[in-house]
Amino acid sequence: MFKSFFLASLGLGLLAAATENATSRPKSFDCGTDTQHADNHFLDTLKGLHEGNNGGSPAQRAKRNELLARAKDNSTAITVDAVFHIVAKKDKKNDISNDMPQAQVDALNKAYKDYGISFNLINVTWTQNDKWAVGEPNDDAEMKKALRQGTYRTLNLYFQTDLSGGVLGRCSLPSNVANGKSDPTVYWNDGCNVNANTMPDGNMDGYDSGMTAVHETGHWMGLLHTFEGYSCDGPGDYIDDTPYEKESTDGCPTSPKKQTCPNQKGDDTYDPIHNYMDYSTDSCYQGFTQLQKERMHYMYNLYRDGN
Repeated sequence: MFKSFFLASLGLGLLAAATENATSRPKSFDCGTDTQHADNHFLDTLKGLHEGNNGGSPAQRAKRNELLARAKDNSTAITVDAVFHIVAKKDKKNDISNDMPQAQVDALNKAYKDYGISFNLINVTWTQNDKWAVGEPNDDAEMKKALRQGTYRTLNLYFQTDLSGGVLGRCSLPSNVANGKSDPTVYWNDGCNVNANTMPDGNMDGYDSGMTAVHETGHWMGLLHTFEGYSCDGPGDYIDDTPYEKESTDGCPTSPKKQTCPNQKGDDTYDPIHNYMDYSTDSCYQGFTQLQKERMHYMYNLYRDGN
């Protein structure tokens, strides 16, 4: 199952791992994705959509209007080919069972089915490598260059048993790859890192139903956190039907309801704790909003479809 690269473990600066089969729970969900990791083209697209910018050449306006119409059409569907990479330390090679990748893609499809998006798992790779299972920056780049498959529209998820950085996941946001003519590292680094223990039947208590991958894939499709900017004003996540949220959510605070921006305009002033793009526990998640659905379709068709 696993391909061993027989590379020595870094061994330094790593947190002590939990004993095998032990249940662990982080203090809260944390993700390493934000607008600081986005390129300028993506940020300009976000701002233009949010502000209703209709500038540019006639051809650019026509393309934008076409993509907006497709995004709003609830009859359109996107099927994303996906490749899962299971990357484990030698002493944890048995932590991820043969059934977990299929259970994970089932969780993705269940979460996205109401939004016209489905995932087709075309391959699963199994790698035993003590450094790649941690994923420090240089090792992470080496891993992705070696393992990534498909085109820019192929979702590559790297499930690592000991993901570094104190996060459960991190993911790339869409980038203007210019039909493959951009810096090749943009292609190699595209994809999501996910703590393998968050897969269905993993050992991360509270985060073991596969919803971390659902959250990270939302970034890959072009969404930001609902609490982006940690403010009660400004652009936030650049989506108008997600309430402002000044703090990310820990757990599932339903009584009393979490409300970090009580003075915002709109009918719903409570924090969107059930939104896939917050930091709630897996059981708290319920879905996306309509405008998040439209944004994912727009961004996928702009940046990934055909590349």
